Amino acid sequence: MDYSSSNLFVQMGEWLSDPTNWSGARGIPMRVLEHLGYVGLTMLIACAIAVPLGMYVGHTGRGRVLIVSGIGILRALPTLGMVFLFALLFYRGVLPSVWALVLLAVPPVLSGVYAGISSVNRTVVDAARSMGLTEAQILFRVEVPNGLHVMIGGVRAGILQVVATATVVAYAKADGLGVFLVEGTQINDNGRLFGGAVVIAVLAIAVDGLMALIQKFAISPGLRATPPPAGSSEESGRQEAVASAQGGTT
Repeated sequence: MDYSSSNLFVQMGEWLSDPTNWSGARGIPMRVLEHLGYVGLTMLIACAIAVPLGMYVGHTGRGRVLIVSGIGILRALPTLGMVFLFALLFYRGVLPSVWALVLLAVPPVLSGVYAGISSVNRTVVDAARSMGLTEAQILFRVEVPNGLHVMIGGVRAGILQVVATATVVAYAKADGLGVFLVEGTQINDNGRLFGGAVVIAVLAIAVDGLMALIQKFAISPGLRATPPPAGSSEESGRQEAVASAQGGTT
């Protein structure tokens, strides 16, 4: 693409305002849909793994040390490196990138679910157990509703990380918004490169805003009404659970 100026911001503006970049199979809207498709597939797999595991550990307390250690290990893995590793071990296509993104998404989702379940006031859980509720009823009728805000927060963090990192799909398969970054680098097109980066940033902000609304309105009004007072045993337990799920950081 020919630009009227060598200024980076002018080139980026011209690329974003070019109608040809907003139409066709290689246009921005189609790339956004491809990008969101990979994000959706990644989060579906990650939630299928992390949500049941986080519920089990949060409810029973078993495997807590192992889970916290595993979360730390997964967070240390380089996503782009895992893409190339899976591509070499298996085959080229979208699956190596998706599995690498799953490794990125599992830690925040698992942390959120585990922290949400384990942060529920133990007095409430004991009261439900004394009323004759089964362990499954306690989990789904008491712990999940009370810990839902933290659980959704974990999913929200996972989605935001995947949206921002799903550009790696373009290195294994020429799809998604990462194509603009790869092509811009290859042909030294700064307008395309930084314009694509802006589109990704705007998409990430929009998705995070949507998840914030879901997180706000998915919680029962009774649970949103009054937060536990600072220094209370409930608040202390919640902070301890969240800190432990994040690997002991505060």
